[in-house]
Amino acid sequence: MTTNVAATAGSDFIREIITNDLKAGKNGGRVVTRFPPEPNGYLHIGHAKSICLNFGVAREFGGVCHLRFDDTNPAKEDVEYVDAIMEFVHWLGFDWGDKLFYASDYFAKLHDFAVELIKRGKAYVCSLTPDEMRAYRGTLTEPGKDSPYRSRSVEENLQLFAEMRAGKHEEGTHVLRAKIDMASPNLNLRDPAIYRIKKAEHHRTGDTWCIYPMYDFAHALSDMIEGITHSLCTLEFEDHRPLYDWCLETLETPCHPQQIEFARLNLSYTVMSKRKLLELVEGGYVSGWDDPRMPTLAGLRRRGVTPEAIRDFCQRIGMAKRDSLVDMGMLEYSVRDDLNHRAARVMAVLRPLKLVIENYPEGQVEEMDAVNNPEDPSMGSRKVPFARELYIEQDDFREDPPKKFFRLSPGREVRLRYGYLVTCTGVVKNEKGEVVELRCTYDPATRGGNTPDGRKVKATIHWVSAAHARPAEVRLYDRLFNHENPGLEKDGKDYKTHLNPSSLETLPQCWVEPSLAGAAAGSRLQFERLGYFCVDPLSTADKLVFNRTVTLKDTWTKLEQRGEVD
Repeated sequence: MTTNVAATAGSDFIREIITNDLKAGKNGGRVVTRFPPEPNGYLHIGHAKSICLNFGVAREFGGVCHLRFDDTNPAKEDVEYVDAIMEFVHWLGFDWGDKLFYASDYFAKLHDFAVELIKRGKAYVCSLTPDEMRAYRGTLTEPGKDSPYRSRSVEENLQLFAEMRAGKHEEGTHVLRAKIDMASPNLNLRDPAIYRIKKAEHHRTGDTWCIYPMYDFAHALSDMIEGITHSLCTLEFEDHRPLYDWCLETLETPCHPQQIEFARLNLSYTVMSKRKLLELVEGGYVSGWDDPRMPTLAGLRRRGVTPEAIRDFCQRIGMAKRDSLVDMGMLEYSVRDDLNHRAARVMAVLRPLKLVIENYPEGQVEEMDAVNNPEDPSMGSRKVPFARELYIEQDDFREDPPKKFFRLSPGREVRLRYGYLVTCTGVVKNEKGEVVELRCTYDPATRGGNTPDGRKVKATIHWVSAAHARPAEVRLYDRLFNHENPGLEKDGKDYKTHLNPSSLETLPQCWVEPSLAGAAAGSRLQFERLGYFCVDPLSTADKLVFNRTVTLKDTWTKLEQRGEVD
């Protein structure tokens, strides 16, 4: 079982509320929170913020956090999502112990609460069509109108609700509505639906039920049943809080949890709507929920992002009372900072150009000492084979170099990382005039890249031995969208029109140093000078596959400044 890890405590308005409650002796000194996902999709980075908050504050204040599945809509839910949610809460470093619950655990109690509201004259069965109900609801500036079924007697409502429960009516013919105030300025209080007919098999209760509670009704009462003290929700539920309180007050429940809203995470260059993420998956715009371009925890893990980096990111952005757009660069910073300390350094060549050292003895192989991670000496070193024929990056050579290009060019000397100093003496071209091979000489006195005579060399480049390197496929993932806020409705465009056509570049003919043979799936590495990468789960001994996690620097900001993104 994963060890409990809480987000580092900080000062924010939620923690201040809890601190003051404890000082006042409220809730008998208890702190009980909950993370209540709906199992209709995979968790994304926005959920991580809520997970770190709910589990984090519970841990910090000596309380408990429940994991409760809001499984009230069987038409959209699946046990696959239930399993994935539990897996990724654990992956993030949190544990609910024996506090695993489902809203479906309370279906019988919720049904009884609904019956109680009918008996108290606070709920009625409405037979308006969905379109009629919307028309009766009114607008933000105009009050709604009472349903013609609002005056049904308690006896008639009990009879109709029992028939709904028995499956005698079809979907959409009736709903149970709370009787509140059709003239309320808060649309959520204009007789909201609290039960609807849904003839779909539930993943836990099967066909036992054909009526299901609406979220607002189930949410408030499930919190109450579990004894939640602080119900932490994102800001879109602020307008729903009066309904949350109405349910508890009208039923005169023995405890009344406090709903507190915080700003949800909106991350630039992606979308956070599960509906939109599902559209991307089902439409084939991505390879699945775990596509490394997705903001899902499954996608981030496959891309090589660690749970520690996500927790650090969630702490950095903090808690606010107003929604805002968080720069993707903040997440990338946390990822780089984390991987800088944990990722082993290796050499890989993504776009190979052969380099032949003509004065190096044929058949000779030397083992060069290479540092695994200069940030962590305990990671030690490794041996890297050096031979007459090497591969270097195409970008590290220019036949006609521009000003301030200090890497390899005819007549220029550079340092080979951990190797020798070499000088380019010639080029070999194909029939198209493209450079396909370099001819060089080396200085035997510069083993390890040293310069005993003190001469200055301005560039160091990486390489792999052509005879010893392992072939690999490398996938260069970038941001999924080229618009900062693709889900912005006032933009007027379908968010999918902002998909970045360059979000994935596959390089099928790369070379990596032999130490990576047999690298385990999920291993995180820094390809020197190129970025952070991880071994994809589909990688095999015969075909190594690497995903780029993040570049070494925030190159996207430079692209924005040059106007190369929307």
